Amino acid sequence: MQRAGRVVAGWGRLLAAPGSAACTRSYSTGPNASPVAQQGSPRLGRLAAVAAAAAAALGLLPVAQAEPAREQQPPSPEELAKPGATSIRMAEGLEGKLSGMYYHGADKGETNPYAHPDPRQQQDAHGLPLVRAQLGFAPAVPPPCTHKHPVHVVAELESVTKTLHISPLHKYHCWTFNGTVPGPMIRCCVGDVLEVRHTNKDSDGIGHNIDLHCVTGPGGGAAVTYVEVDETRTATFKMLQPGVFIYHCAAAPLPTHVANGMYGLVVVEPEGGLPHVDKVGAREFYVLQSEFYGEDSEDTPGMLDYDYFKGLCEQPAYVVFNGAEGSMTEKAPLVADQGDRVRIWFGNAGPNLVSSFHVIGAIFDKVYRDGDLISPPARGIQTVLVPAGGATMVEFSVPVPGALTLIDHSIFRTDKGAVGFLKVRPQGNDKRRDIFDSNEPPNPCPGCKMHN
Repeated sequence: MQRAGRVVAGWGRLLAAPGSAACTRSYSTGPNASPVAQQGSPRLGRLAAVAAAAAAALGLLPVAQAEPAREQQPPSPEELAKPGATSIRMAEGLEGKLSGMYYHGADKGETNPYAHPDPRQQQDAHGLPLVRAQLGFAPAVPPPCTHKHPVHVVAELESVTKTLHISPLHKYHCWTFNGTVPGPMIRCCVGDVLEVRHTNKDSDGIGHNIDLHCVTGPGGGAAVTYVEVDETRTATFKMLQPGVFIYHCAAAPLPTHVANGMYGLVVVEPEGGLPHVDKVGAREFYVLQSEFYGEDSEDTPGMLDYDYFKGLCEQPAYVVFNGAEGSMTEKAPLVADQGDRVRIWFGNAGPNLVSSFHVIGAIFDKVYRDGDLISPPARGIQTVLVPAGGATMVEFSVPVPGALTLIDHSIFRTDKGAVGFLKVRPQGNDKRRDIFDSNEPPNPCPGCKMHN
């Protein structure tokens, strides 16, 4: 109740500002679907809409009960250890409609529908083969694009609330896409048609939409993907520009939806695709930085409650990689083998801070600044700036075994959670002492959480 009260108070002050726009909504499929558009006084329209949602959240008005959310969970370590296991999850709801499945095993001869679409499979109105989107849950990525002709990629995203650990000390009531923070990574190619099917299973009764930075057109698709609880809307977008793009919920109040965890990454590969890393998919990683704003809950020990005003003042409690402090440290580091080439798709959801992304012990020999996959990459870069709402792709080699450390080099943020490890496993007996050598054994400083 205390958390909801603070959220409502923050929204009320925000919406009382002069010049607030009217709230206009159109509805699509679902049991509560209606063609009615709500319009009125700009300030009163938004205040009334938010007041109603707030009253429902506080128990003052009944809220339609959503069906239990169908959560798309990332695979467990035990699942990944099985032979032939995939590190991605397929979008649901298309079974029996689309053919062709693929995971990180192209070198083993598995079918990749992106490479050779089955001519017997279903096609869209323009004759493009329909292909099921393969969603990579951080730090896993979907397979690379290898198809020679455009395809119609169908991605299913589901807005759902979930209480998640964001640190060893705190849980947080997250607003998510597909049950994870960050939401899944989508991968397609320039010229493809990306179809987004957005379903709202939010147990709090809140409406959501999706602004995809890869989309050319009004709102990045936000207005045509807006759904109330138990509704589904579908929209199609042609991918006109290659790049690395953020997507996020943009429903009012937008900062709150982003701060609560609704964001992810879309990679649109250039024509002809990108050069593969050493092992197809195995040494590519998805890393997304974001912030959480809150204070200790007065109602529930161990919970961090969202605080709008801390967001307004840009004072995060946590700055993290992949949704939680420790998401890529001792228990779950990124892993590569000595001599591998590593590619990191890195995004910054913000909602406020600029990231100074750096890997301790590595030099980026390729940096695709701002997610630009058209221009030649920058080379020999130590730290790359990634703005809120921006992304990049970096590549580097790991000739020396040991632990490398991913950080935001705005260094106080490491004490707020912006730390991750990349473990480089030795291969053979060559430790490459011609590159890195000392007569002294490693002796990390006491309490150090960045060098091990």
